Amino acid sequence: MATLVAFPILVLALMLQTAVISRINLLYGSADLILVILAAWALQERVTSSWHWALVGGVLVAFVSGLPWFVPLAGYLMVVGVARLLQRRVWQAPLLAMFTVCFTGTLMLHILSIFSLRILGDPLPVGDSFNLITLPSVLLNLLLAIPIYAVIKDLAGWLYPAAVEA
Repeated sequence: MATLVAFPILVLALMLQTAVISRINLLYGSADLILVILAAWALQERVTSSWHWALVGGVLVAFVSGLPWFVPLAGYLMVVGVARLLQRRVWQAPLLAMFTVCFTGTLMLHILSIFSLRILGDPLPVGDSFNLITLPSVLLNLLLAIPIYAVIKDLAGWLYPAAVEA
């Protein structure tokens, strides 16, 4: 059931991201709502479908993005991988893990995007791209991290209820 819930949630988040959140810019950077949702989902301890959500989110973003199709897919899979790794290691501080995953995930996705565009022939200056796009995007993603984490934690509690002890 949790995998089926991924479709409407991620489609709604993608529509919200493309229509509203992409208009909220800091310098030239904007928040990545899908990345933050995937990070929050993968950090929930009872969740077993985080890899499915990463695939769905990667395919959806690849469909509407101007990037090569493998960049969002690989980037979101890396974000979920980092989140699952941290979920096992830093289980006592979930918000610290959320901030870490959002920070590293945004950096990984933007570095992957910059270098794939450079390989494909778009000569983006790496320093300017990092300073004007990546760092403001990191800040905006970190601002979204706490409210998204709270909503996703409630959703995960609803989809994966705790076992009742007798």
